[in-house]
Parts: sequence; structure tokens; C-alpha cells
Amino acid sequence: MTAPAQEGGPRIRVLVVDDQALIRRGMTLMLSAEPDMEVVGQAIDGVEAIEMAQQLRPDVILMDLHMPRKGGVAATREITLTLPRTHVLVLTTFDTEEMVFEAVRAGAHAYLLKDASEGEVLDAVRAVHRGESWLTPQVARKIMEQFRRLASRADAASPASIVAAAAVGNAAGTDPGKVSPAAPDALTEKEERILTLIAEGRSNKQIAAAVYLAEGTVKNYVSRIMEKLHASTRTELAVMSLRKPLRD
Repeated sequence: MTAPAQEGGPRIRVLVVDDQALIRRGMTLMLSAEPDMEVVGQAIDGVEAIEMAQQLRPDVILMDLHMPRKGGVAATREITLTLPRTHVLVLTTFDTEEMVFEAVRAGAHAYLLKDASEGEVLDAVRAVHRGESWLTPQVARKIMEQFRRLASRADAASPASIVAAAAVGNAAGTDPGKVSPAAPDALTEKEERILTLIAEGRSNKQIAAAVYLAEGTVKNYVSRIMEKLHASTRTELAVMSLRKPLRD
């Protein structure tokens, strides 16, 4: 588990969204026990989530997906469009490929299942607050399979680069028709490796250990990859990587 922020520093402000009172209370108790986190509110559905997000401007939202009135995907899409500094972490029991892909396309920075450990949830909140994506390997595989199916169906009608741009635009919450068609710059072999690890949901620290580089060097690589691929978030990089052909 990653270390919490230094005592006395600004705490991560979290909004918990779930239609089950027991889940809301449990998450609130767990997060509030951390010295670097505070729960600023609880919402019972997507409608309340949007209203409270606008009012409270939390750093991170723990978002359930299936809720009355308005579900988590629709709420995530609206929140990420209007509050770009608020990051959504999906926490749900549903792991179908379609559900995972829709949540990421709506702008979610992370996707966890409710059987995740306490440490995983806390690590994910901190990572999302840092602007990192958090996709477990099994979730990343589901996105890959769904994306490849969509790309293969569209391949005959449009170039792969346009398909990828549309998918990345949706992940960022933008209009696919307005995504720039500019081709991305070629990546080096090291950058390709780091991009693959990003798609697996690895943190900068984990990537650094895997490729034998300093964490600061990995951050520089990530920034360079984002610039080359015209991506604005790590989540976009994760989605973009899924359409790249695997090296032999």
C-alpha cells in the first residue's frame, strides 16, 4: 500500500456514491480513518452525486454504477465534463466488458470491484488523486477485448487511427467528431513497454521496478508518451494502447 501524505498536508476530499447505506457507511469509516483523506459527503444515486459534486468539488468520487434515478456511468460523464479536476473511481460489483468500457469512456480514472481489499481501495484513491489511472490487469483485459471488437467492426469503414481517436475522445468525455485526426508520433521500444504497463494499471513506482528506472525517470517517460500520443490523461493512454499491435 502506498504511504499516505505527510501529516498536516491537504487531505484528499472524497465523495462516496452508492445506493446501499451499508456500503456508504463502510467506505466512509474506512476512508475517514486515513490521515490524508476526508469524506466530504455521501450520495445515494447519480442525481445526488452530480448535485453534491458541483457543490462540494471533491478531489475523488467513489462511484457505484447501478443506482436508481441516474446510474454511475451517466453521472460520471456529466461530472467529468463539468469538473475536470474531480476524478472518478468506479467501485462496483459489475465487471462485464461493456460496463467497464462504458465507465472508462465516460471519464472514470479507475475501476475497482467491491471485492477489492482495503489496501487496494486506498491505493487507488491516492493514485487517482495524483492523476494516475488504476485499472487492474483483469479489467484492462476486458477493455482490450471490447475495444478490439469495436475496432474490428469499424476497421472496414474507417482507418484505425480514426477509430482510436474516437475511442480516446469518448474516454476523455469529448465529442468524437471533434477529435483531431493528427497521427501520433512513433514510440521507442522503451516507451512501448511503459505504455503496456500503464494499460495494465501499474503505478509509476511499479513501472520503475519493472523497467529498472528511477520513478522520476518513469514520470518523464509518461509525460513524453502523452505528448507523442496527444493524450491528456493516463486513462486515455491506457485505452489508446489497446489498439496498438503487439510486438512479435
